[in-house]
Order: sequence, then C-alpha cells, then structure tokens
Amino acid sequence: MDFTIPDELLELKERTERFVRDEILPRENDKRQGAHGPSEAFRLELVALAKRAGLVSPHVAREWGGLGLDHRGKAVVFEAAGYAPLATIAMNIFAPDEANMHLLEQVADERQQEEFLRPLASGAIRSCFMMTEPAPGAGADPAMLLTAARRASNEAGADFVIDGTKWLITGAVGARFAIIMARTESDPLGPAGATMFLAPMDAPGIHIERVLDTLDTYMTGGHAVVRLDGLRVPETAVLGKVGQGFRYAQVRLAPARLTHCMRWLGAARRAHDIATDYARRRTAFGKPLGEHEGVGFMLADNEMDIHTCRMVIWHAAWVLDQGERGRHESSMAKVICSEAIWRVVDRSMQVLGGLGITDDTIVARLFREVRPFRIYDGPSEVHRWSIAQRVLRGGGAVAS
Repeated sequence: MDFTIPDELLELKERTERFVRDEILPRENDKRQGAHGPSEAFRLELVALAKRAGLVSPHVAREWGGLGLDHRGKAVVFEAAGYAPLATIAMNIFAPDEANMHLLEQVADERQQEEFLRPLASGAIRSCFMMTEPAPGAGADPAMLLTAARRASNEAGADFVIDGTKWLITGAVGARFAIIMARTESDPLGPAGATMFLAPMDAPGIHIERVLDTLDTYMTGGHAVVRLDGLRVPETAVLGKVGQGFRYAQVRLAPARLTHCMRWLGAARRAHDIATDYARRRTAFGKPLGEHEGVGFMLADNEMDIHTCRMVIWHAAWVLDQGERGRHESSMAKVICSEAIWRVVDRSMQVLGGLGITDDTIVARLFREVRPFRIYDGPSEVHRWSIAQRVLRGGGAVAS
C-alpha cells in the first residue's frame, strides 16, 4: 500500500480544515441545534457555506455534482471534516445520506438517479434508510425482517403494498424520500427474499409515530419509529432487482461502516487536542497536568489509538479501492475504531476532569455521540462473531 497523499488530495484536506476552522467552529453553539440535530434551516445554511467552498458531497461522482473521491480520498477528507461534526452535515457526508448516495450510485437506474440521487447529492433534500425494526423484527440479524411487500393484484405491473414497522430510522423527520427494505415472495421480477423500494416520505401509508430520545444529538431529524400501513409503490420503485435487498445492503454497509470510522476519528482527534492543550496549561501539585505520568500516559494511549485507527481505515479503504467487497475489512475497522475512538474521548474527558463533564468544551457532547457507534451498523459482538466464523473456516480475516 502507498500511504502517500497526492498533492491534489492534500490541497483538498487543507481546504476542508480551513472551512472547519473559519466557517464551522464559530457556529458550533448555534441555538438552532436541538436534541434531534440541527434545524432544516440551519442545515441548509451550512450546506450553502460548503457549496461556496466547493466541498459539498466530495464522495459523489462528478456527474452528480461531487468530487469523485475514492475510499482513500474519503479517509483523508472525512477525518478532516469530522473534527467538527457540523462540518460533515454541511458537506453532506453524514449518515444516512452519504451511504444512501453511494447505494443509489451503485444500484439505481438512470431515472431513479435523476429523481433521487441528484437532489440528494446537491444537499437540497435529505433521505432515510428503513431496515431496522423493533423486536422481534430485524436488528443485528437482518434475516429476521418482518416488513413485507406483496403485489396488490395478480395483474402484470401491479403495485407493491408494504406493511410493517421500522424503528431507529435516522433522519426520517424531514426526509424527502426513504429506501425501504421489505420481504417479498417469489415474483416475475425476481426470487423470494428481501427487496429495496424507493418511496417519497409524504406518500399515504408512511406514518412517523414518534421520535425517540437518544444519547446522540447530531443526526439531523433524530431517530424515529415509522409505521408502514398499506404503502403502495409502483414497480418502478424497486431499487435494483427484486430479491436482492440483502446483497445491496452489503453494498451500502461495507463502505458506510468505514466512513463512520473516518468521521468519528476526526472527532476523537478534536477531543484529544482539547485534552492535550488543557494538560499543558492546567497545573496541579506544582507542575502541568501533562507532566504527571497518569495524565501523560493517557495522552500517549490516545496517540496510539488514533494512529491505529488511521492505519486500519486506510487499509480497509485500500481494499475497497481495489474493487474488493471489503466486508470483513470494514467489519474489523468498525470494531477496532469504534472501541478505540470511545477510549480516546473517554480518556480526554478524564484528563479534563470537572471541565470534561460540562458543555464548556465539545468533549462531553462527543462522549455522548461516539458511544452509540459501538452499536449502530452492527454491534461489536456481531462483527466479532462474523470475523470468528471466517477465521474458523480458514479464510483468515485480512485481505492479502
């Protein structure tokens, strides 16, 4: 692997860092942020700033208005943006929209791309991804999917009717459209299995029942419970092919796990920088905090965790850039990084002492944000189980 950052990418990284410093950090305490993310007006204002800087949707192909970054390019730029999580919203690279754009680029037909991808890539609209369900439905085990789509009639070209309940649906409130995963029976368009559908959120049959109060607060629109009750969609709403939904989920999830790692690594670096600066300035027992081994060792451990995350992310990104699926590499990266990032932010809070539990710095907020990362996109235990199965089959866990 070549770890050299090309000059063009280095310039983009520096431009992103300037954008974060000059435009986003001064706006971090804007009152238009609540328990369920920034208001739509504030989000659009942030996107406008990123457009002016030429930084909207850098991960999307140029034909859709992006910069066409590969996975290694994203690793560099997303980490730089993650230093201020609001920057990832401004640049239109936050979840779930970033992963939905990738899925639409890979799977959607030309008409669907024009209708859904183009406005999404511009930052003009938002989207959501409806797969997770309350118990006993699909969670970490997607095979438990209960939401079902059936044909409205036996006539050729008949609509699909979707019924079910989804929950923890990020960004549902305010989203313009949804990608919905549902079980389908054997159909002229494909075998029985799971199928993805595109549907406008204002369609009759989509009901947002409530928005959940959660530990994290950055996700625009929060996390909602959504009931699908007789939702009718035409054949043209099928994303890709009938019966291929689980395969498409991996197309979306493998890179999405990795981009979460990239963004939250930037946030962890921010927490570490705040703690390091404090350890230099704050004195106790006759010397700066950082000169006490207990504090200095925590900062050293932070450095090592950050470095390890960056190397793991780069390797997984390199695998994806080679055209490999990268499923196992992204699983390993997700476990390693989500747990290391949590440790970095936790140590940073400890170094800050009483200051760390206040909102006088962003560290307390980051503490609340990064803890759920060990759960969403597959909890650490599920990824460990998957990696173990591969090891036991003799496949190894690392791409050669």
